[in-house]
Amino acid sequence: MTVTDNKALIQDIMDARARRDPNPFIAAMADDFVWRITGSTAWSGEYVGKADVLERLMKPLHRQFTAPTSLTASRIIAEGDYVVAECRGNATTLTGELYANTYCFVIRMADGKLRELTEYMDTALVERVLRPPGSQ
Repeated sequence: MTVTDNKALIQDIMDARARRDPNPFIAAMADDFVWRITGSTAWSGEYVGKADVLERLMKPLHRQFTAPTSLTASRIIAEGDYVVAECRGNATTLTGELYANTYCFVIRMADGKLRELTEYMDTALVERVLRPPGSQ
């Protein structure tokens, strides 16, 4: 796929995420997809493989919200196999607390699939609002 194709795929995924629809994102993950979360929070680290991402990251995260997170991209930049998306998230926890994080996702693409994602975010907000994975 071309740089333009990669950027268009991420734009489509972000458009769906703005509508709280995570399905195009999930469908675009390669089976060996790797998601890295920076920082030193309980959520930080590497999630290796689509099944691991869904089970250990997305499932416990989504259990804490009243609805899937809305992600609105403010900027998408593409070069080579990489697409960078700067986003603002919006969700409400089951306890009624607002979880409005800012993100920068650095995504490596190959063959029309997401292969790697490195996530940069407000880790202090994560520590303050979210329960650690596995504590639900």
